[in-house]
Amino acid sequence: MEIKMQKFLNLEINKDNVIVIEKQFKDFMKELYNNLRTLDVNQKKTFGASINEFRTKMENKINDIKLSMQSSANKKYIDLTLSKPLLKYGAMHPLIRIYKRFENYYVNNGFNIVSGPEIELDKYNCEMLNMPEHHPARGMQDTFYLEFPNKILRSHTSAMQIRYMLKNKPPVKIISPGIVYRVDDLDPQHTPMFFQLEGLVVGENITFADLKGTIMNCVKNVFGENISARFVPSYYPYTEPSAGIDITCPVCGGKKCRTCKNSGWIRVGGCGMVHPNVFKNVGYEGNIQGFAFGYGMSKFPQIEYKLPELRILHDNNIKVFKKLH
Repeated sequence: MEIKMQKFLNLEINKDNVIVIEKQFKDFMKELYNNLRTLDVNQKKTFGASINEFRTKMENKINDIKLSMQSSANKKYIDLTLSKPLLKYGAMHPLIRIYKRFENYYVNNGFNIVSGPEIELDKYNCEMLNMPEHHPARGMQDTFYLEFPNKILRSHTSAMQIRYMLKNKPPVKIISPGIVYRVDDLDPQHTPMFFQLEGLVVGENITFADLKGTIMNCVKNVFGENISARFVPSYYPYTEPSAGIDITCPVCGGKKCRTCKNSGWIRVGGCGMVHPNVFKNVGYEGNIQGFAFGYGMSKFPQIEYKLPELRILHDNNIKVFKKLH
């Protein structure tokens, strides 16, 4: 909460965003007071003082902007422009809008956001993720090679998890969003480029139950209490045991329809406990355990907006995007 308060104080507030930020600030204050109720007496005094100081500073910042707007409105002026252009404001891309819901959930639960290069080394993308050269699992991800055999377009953002673990000791709690590339044929369900969100948690006494709770809570937080998630046994070379993540079809609510191929469920990602070989490769020793998960983010706007093809998200067709807002 301290970090989030500081983020609010660092926001640049102006006449264009003051209304939105003021609403976000009021919602956040409700969240702070709800958390305050759960603390003991000594903690309440310290945290309560921080809340009051934060509230005063934010209210002063917002009021200053409002006063400057009023003074500007009261000034008399002569408009010498021949005509005023009709300004049309843009909006957030449907894919990013949904991603932000995930990001807010994970950041509020203590995850850090990390990013890395889209042009990656095979060492980080495959070898250190328990996929050495000639490993059969490499066939699961057809990769774009820029300079064979070492330089590639990353096929998942798990490569950033390796880079992070090599520079940071446990505990680790991160998400790594970004564009990834695979040699897929272009069809209604696949594109050679898509957006992915992966996460990693490493520490002592991390269990599969922690993984399950993280996924289940995230799905309900992002999509509402009516949407459930389930784990289905699967295989990934860098986790053991591994599971596919299915969610209740948001279109039919699990009653079976064409979107979910009459199953009631839609596969949106995968997860599992980090394979010991991965920890060995990054030099993690001792009683260390962890879990990893990943979502194919492009599927969510396709489901939510009932898009017939994934490539609509990447066509930059303004007419289509207007209909989605």
